[in-house]
Amino acid sequence: MHIILVEDDAQLGDAIRRALERLAYTISWFRDGNEALAAMREHEADLVLLDLGLPGKDGMDVLVEARQSRVTTPVIVMSAREALDSRIRVLDAGADDYLVKPFHLDELAARIRSLARRVRGEAVNRLDAGALSLDLGTWEVIWHGDKVDLTRREFALLQALMERAGRIVRREALETSLYGPDAAMSSSALEVLVHALRRKLSHDAIQTVRGFGYMLPREPR
Repeated sequence: MHIILVEDDAQLGDAIRRALERLAYTISWFRDGNEALAAMREHEADLVLLDLGLPGKDGMDVLVEARQSRVTTPVIVMSAREALDSRIRVLDAGADDYLVKPFHLDELAARIRSLARRVRGEAVNRLDAGALSLDLGTWEVIWHGDKVDLTRREFALLQALMERAGRIVRREALETSLYGPDAAMSSSALEVLVHALRRKLSHDAIQTVRGFGYMLPREPR
């Protein structure tokens, strides 16, 4: 999952970034409201974490203008503004959730998982495809009854493919989700990651669709 983090507090932003990267999320961090709005309009992110008190442009204005621009990316607002009317205005403006500062990073991670489930139309933190099962809360991956240990990026790649099991996932979408939209990487980085994941599962678990990307069958073998 590629997350746009909008937080001008350097210490808090860094803590959130590090915590979420340990959970296999790819983070693009912005500290200015104008930069955040541009990123929301330009990048195909899966989720936005948005602070309200921002330099350049207030987070509320960022949210309103993003929704007016037909940006449909789910947004969790993080703010010290705990008054009821503030929460109501933000939710009515198009936010999907509201988290009052200070908060525990474990709660933020749980809110992210909950919102991701709602977007996928699921009720639990588990993805299943045939004999393959992935638990988003515990990082546990089961393949034909056996537990498989994956690196952070291998887990993120498998999650991206399982969320779209049976459908082709574009190479560009996978690279953005795994490395961020502006990351500098070798042209073979994704192929190397796919190869490593196939070694731990099976060669047929991930199919290459030449010229397009990759696909995980609904029941991988």
